[in-house]
Amino acid sequence: MIEIINAKIDEQAVLASVKDPDSGACVLFVGTTRRLTGEKETVTLNYEAYREMAMEQMTELAEAAASKWPIKHCSIVHRLGQVDIGESSIAVAVGSPHRVDAFAAASWLMDEIKAVVPIWKQEHWTDGSTEWVHPQRAVELKNKS
Repeated sequence: MIEIINAKIDEQAVLASVKDPDSGACVLFVGTTRRLTGEKETVTLNYEAYREMAMEQMTELAEAAASKWPIKHCSIVHRLGQVDIGESSIAVAVGSPHRVDAFAAASWLMDEIKAVVPIWKQEHWTDGSTEWVHPQRAVELKNKS
């Protein structure tokens, strides 16, 4: 399950999608909107994406994770639009025979998604200001060219 959606994420469905009789470990990571980022207080987040490229890159990352670790299933669901405090913006689930591999793959996937997938986050602060956050490596690559 690789999806980009405009509705609330069903975390239980994401977890269920990686359960398998051969998987002794199923890991679910859910990223939520937090109230404080450093000294700034968040009101809400807004996500936008280059949907086709984001889907392609998330699929490639899931395939890369499967080549690095013995995982049985991998699901990634990212939400677009407004995501309020406490709501989920992303869910990454991995099913594997062993927990060490499931945790490692899920952690690696989150790092890579944040670094390369063209999904942008706009933070809305209580002081009325906003800030766009871009994928880290995409920004680095753009600055080198």
